Amino acid sequence: MSKPTESTSAGWVNGFIGVVIFSGSLPATRVAVLDLDPVFVTVARATIGGLFALCALLIFKEKRPSRKQILHLLVIASGVVVGFPLLTALALQHITSAHSIVFLGMLPLATAVFGIMRGGERPRPVFWLFSIAGSLLVVGYAIAQGLAASPTGDMLMLLAIILCGLGYAEGAKLSKTLGGWQVISWALVLSLPLMAPLVFFLQPESFGEVSMAAWFSLAYIGLFSMFIGFIFWYRGLAQGGIATVGQLQLLQPLFGLALAATLLHEPVSIGMLGVTAGVILCVAGTRKFAG
Repeated sequence: MSKPTESTSAGWVNGFIGVVIFSGSLPATRVAVLDLDPVFVTVARATIGGLFALCALLIFKEKRPSRKQILHLLVIASGVVVGFPLLTALALQHITSAHSIVFLGMLPLATAVFGIMRGGERPRPVFWLFSIAGSLLVVGYAIAQGLAASPTGDMLMLLAIILCGLGYAEGAKLSKTLGGWQVISWALVLSLPLMAPLVFFLQPESFGEVSMAAWFSLAYIGLFSMFIGFIFWYRGLAQGGIATVGQLQLLQPLFGLALAATLLHEPVSIGMLGVTAGVILCVAGTRKFAG
């Protein structure tokens, strides 16, 4: 059994920071769509992230991506800049953030599968055992909660997970040649010509009816979920492996559920502690048997 390299360990650290930042995304989106149209939330968060990304690219005078890289960036943008944010925002009109967060338990598997398809990674068979076990723990926990399900909301979340897994894997692969923060920055900047005009077209008729909580939530998902979190996440995936570091996403639903319960006062069972312990063991197992 080979010991984790310094790069792999750094990948897990960066990946973990990314997961912590992403954990607030769905609760914050839930707050935002209570007062704002979900399509406006999608284009606004992409525009906020895009403006910060544009500033970073200009300050550091980054070289423009090649034509081939732009094609990959468009795939990434369709997954993590447009697809996942839009579909989750629409889903959160039908389901609670606690219910939506549970679907994130399937994201590590989606990322791993796309990582194999797009990145050529080949984890050991035992890796899949721990990966599937961790996903089943999270999904089983959701069922045990007895949360009211909405077929529309569930279908939207499932599609969001598929697109997000593709965007994660594609971005991690491109990060190895373009750089982690550069990947999400260029994906956001390429989306700006479409997203920025839509912000003005879709803006609320009256800003006075929008709560401060909704604006703060929009600011969070625009700056942290859409930009800063991806800097750590893509760097972590590139350093430690898409399929391997991607398993850290198993922790995201549990962090997110804690936020949903604490900030939004949504019902979450005390069984979360037991599930958390089980998921942490699964994540540890995937790391040990990844190579």
